[in-house]
Amino acid sequence: MVRPFPAPILLLAALAGCAAFAPEPEPPVARTDEVVLPDGGVGRDVGGPGIFEGFAEARAERSAALTFIEVVERVEPVAEAQCRDQSPTANCDFRIVVDDRPGQPPNAFQTLDREGRPIIAFTLALIADVRNADELAFVLAHEAAHHVAGHLERQRQNAVVGAAVFGQLAGAVGGASAEAIRQAQELGAVVGARSYSQDFELEADALGTIIAHRSGYDPLLGSQFFFRIPDPGNRFLGTHPPNAARVAVVNETAAALGLSARVASAE
Repeated sequence: MVRPFPAPILLLAALAGCAAFAPEPEPPVARTDEVVLPDGGVGRDVGGPGIFEGFAEARAERSAALTFIEVVERVEPVAEAQCRDQSPTANCDFRIVVDDRPGQPPNAFQTLDREGRPIIAFTLALIADVRNADELAFVLAHEAAHHVAGHLERQRQNAVVGAAVFGQLAGAVGGASAEAIRQAQELGAVVGARSYSQDFELEADALGTIIAHRSGYDPLLGSQFFFRIPDPGNRFLGTHPPNAARVAVVNETAAALGLSARVASAE
C-alpha cells in the first residue's frame, strides 16, 4: 500500500505566522538510523543496532530476522535498478526500515520522507508472519513497485482534483457555508485518492512480480502471502481489489516471464 505523510496545510500556514516569544528548547538530535513514519511511529534501518530487539529469542523469529535481511540485500538493488530504468527522474534510493513497536499488526507500506526519499516500512509482525523468503521478497517488491510507478504522486493529484470538483459542486448550491464547502472538499479528496487505488495495487502486483523474479525469488510462491488475508471483495471505493483479480494479474505477468502458474490461486 501507499501511505503519504499527512499535510495539514492550513494548520502549517497558521503556525508559520506565529511569533515565538520565548526561546524554544533544543530539539533532540535525530538518530541517523531512524525515520519518522506517517502515523508518528519510528522506522529503524535494516542492519541498525538492536533492530530486532522486539523479537523474542525463539529460533523461528531469529530465522525470520535473518531471512528479512537477506531478502532486502537481494531485492533492494534490483528494485532501484528498475526504478532508474523506468523512472529516471525519480529518487530511487530506497530506505528499508522496520517499525519495531510492540503490538503493531502485520503491515508493510511505502511512503516518502520529507526530502522525497522512498521509504518502505515493515512491522515485526509481518516479518514473523510470512512463511518463506519468497513471500517476503514479493511484499518488498510490491511496495517498491508503488514508488517506481509513481503512485503516491498520482494519488495526490487525484485527491486535488476530487477536492476541487466537490468544492465547486458545494459552492454551486445557494447558501452553502464555508464549513460545508470545506467538508465537501475533504470528502472529494478522499474519493479522488481512492478512485484508482485498486488499479494501483494491481499495477504494483504486476511490477512486483517482475522485481521479485529478477531478484531470484519465485513470485508465484511469494504472492501467496496476499491471498491468505481476507478477500476485500469489490467494495465501492475499496483500496484493494478482489483477490481473484490479483491472482489473475500475478499469473498473467508470471506467464509473460516464462513461469508456470502452478501455485497462485484464489483459494
